[in-house]
Amino acid sequence: MPEAVPPEPATILDDAYRAFADVVHGLDDDASWTPTGCTGWTARDLVFHCLADAQRALVALHTPADREPDVDAVGYWAAWTPGGTGAANGRRWARVSASMFAQWSPLRELYLETAAAVRLAATTSEPSAVVATQGHALRVDDLLSTLAVEATVHHLDLVAHLPEAPRPATSGLREVRRVLDGLLGRPEPVGWDDVRYALAATGRVELTALEREQLGADAERLPLLG
Repeated sequence: MPEAVPPEPATILDDAYRAFADVVHGLDDDASWTPTGCTGWTARDLVFHCLADAQRALVALHTPADREPDVDAVGYWAAWTPGGTGAANGRRWARVSASMFAQWSPLRELYLETAAAVRLAATTSEPSAVVATQGHALRVDDLLSTLAVEATVHHLDLVAHLPEAPRPATSGLREVRRVLDGLLGRPEPVGWDDVRYALAATGRVELTALEREQLGADAERLPLLG
């Protein structure tokens, strides 16, 4: 039986953003204070962070680069390093900025309308066009992959303490796996399901002794992205 053709990056992004938005839409004011899988962040803080990423996406999709790509969907993540000053400052910035919303509903609605605009912009952008973001130049298709990966991993963070909330899109989780395999340099050897792989390879859960043995030297390279 022929292998299924993977969806286009714009479709993966649409799936990932819709799934995340479904969770955000269903949160009331009380639930917006729920802790997440991101240390120190409530749902409000995480949604504000994802709002900023969606705003960056809109800018990037409308910012042609004047040079050839220097990263792709995998290489984009290679420069990330855990525990740095920049990451700590980013966490604090999101918390302080999110706290400026005295009520949850304006933040929720701003995220939902911005995410919808990103989904539309993604479908109308030329996949092979080269755009600029965060000091990099990359093809639109690669940008859309990075956005879908970010949204999917943060979806897992958002629902960490919301067991009844919708789960991430299957296509988004598969894209996370593809990117993680690319960063690892081989398909993961443990036999993780997509969720466990995403959580383990991004440092969100501790590895078991057996998982470390199966990974070998690669265990010390985790987390592969944040």
